[in-house]
Amino acid sequence: MTLPATIDATCCVPRVTSVVSAEDAARAAQVFKALGDPTRVRLLSLIAAGDSGEACICDLTEPVGLSQGTVSHHMKLLVEAGLVTREQRGRWAYFALDKNALGAAADALRMP
Repeated sequence: MTLPATIDATCCVPRVTSVVSAEDAARAAQVFKALGDPTRVRLLSLIAAGDSGEACICDLTEPVGLSQGTVSHHMKLLVEAGLVTREQRGRWAYFALDKNALGAAADALRMP
């Protein structure tokens, strides 16, 4: 592709000033792997839309059309990625978005 003469080809190339550490790369990969599944993205959306910004596992199964065991597995991955927090209340688990999670995911895209 040829750029018009008025556009400098280097204007759009981000300048890398440092390399992401192996630890930071592994952490970012875990977050993006968790977000790489459409069901998990829907689960995050359902939690965010909850009345109090949280949702019981019992309220997450029907909207995604999966069994409680499968939804629990997805939620475990979201917790491990640091995107949601989990609180046990009696026999039910309640999940809330980690307030810093989305910012951390966005920061993972930025070069240090």
